[in-house]
Amino acid sequence: MSESKIYYSIKEAAEITGLPYPTLRYWEEQFEQLNPRKDGHGNRYYTTEDIEFLKRVRYIRDELKITRIEAIRRELRNDGRQVDVRIRATDILQRIRQELVDIRSYI
Repeated sequence: MSESKIYYSIKEAAEITGLPYPTLRYWEEQFEQLNPRKDGHGNRYYTTEDIEFLKRVRYIRDELKITRIEAIRRELRNDGRQVDVRIRATDILQRIRQELVDIRSYI
């Protein structure tokens, strides 16, 4: 994710987080921390903080297998810092995996 970019379209947010558009819109309704800007046409623009929040929620849902919204909210309140560390570690491992796949394709 480019650090110089301020806003990401819903398409970019979906690509970065691996979440479908309907999930992004639904989570926007469910989590007050997620409040992307909207232009006059209703297009959503997510900040870097929004993207990190989405990754955090996805990690809780997919990796910790916590699927109920209220349970995810509770996990965010109780364990936010620990989840951030896990997300960063997961991101690093995914990049390493991709690099290994790329290297293997050269062999």
